[in-house]
Amino acid sequence: MFKAVLTDPSILKTSFDAISSIVDEVQMQTDNEGLRLDALDRSHITFVHLELKSDLFDEYSCSEPQKINVDTEELMKVLKRAKADDVLELSLDEGNLIVTFEGEARRVFKIRLIDIEYEAPAPPELEYPTEFEVPFSLLKDSIQDIEIFSDKIIFTVDEDKFFASAEGEFGDAKIEYLHGEKIEEKAKSVFSLDKIKEMLKADKFSDVISLRLGNDMPLNLRLKMVSDDGELSFLLAPRIESEE
Repeated sequence: MFKAVLTDPSILKTSFDAISSIVDEVQMQTDNEGLRLDALDRSHITFVHLELKSDLFDEYSCSEPQKINVDTEELMKVLKRAKADDVLELSLDEGNLIVTFEGEARRVFKIRLIDIEYEAPAPPELEYPTEFEVPFSLLKDSIQDIEIFSDKIIFTVDEDKFFASAEGEFGDAKIEYLHGEKIEEKAKSVFSLDKIKEMLKADKFSDVISLRLGNDMPLNLRLKMVSDDGELSFLLAPRIESEE
């Protein structure tokens, strides 16, 4: 028996808008503590982690742990049909994830579960020299600034500032932000702009982004709800630039 009810469907909708851009299929695991998933894209460039605690839901019950294997594109097609004032309910029957919207009308969708032959991957354990926060809106605007000139973005952080920059054939762009954190060493890495744009589709999850950065290390980008009942995080491999 599994049932999860949300009066704000945008939480799931915004999460899977990002997730479905990155991975084709996921294994969601549910137990009495909540719902979570870990997934790695086919190119092994991006790792994604989602955790929604049982307290986040308006109603939640899970009598035994479940593994729910779904095609993320099919799930996102359904979640896009949610209206702002709908109440969303997730449940299971034999071989299906059932998504129900209760609003002006009751709408029920059954999404066929798929076979996934692997266990959900575990994230690598990495030690980062830096961790700092930036406003979600600032990073999203920076991406739009950078893509004028380049398809890659350079993230740099030092004791005082976080920088997003690019050097393109037709021009350069640089954004500076005073982070206010205690950072003791400089770190710099280059990343695919498109990959970060995919992550930032989750624009209803949090107003603040936590970043962990190291020299030529994967980017750890984390969105955490103020209530501490939900977390969406990503690991993105750096683009290692070849020497001229």
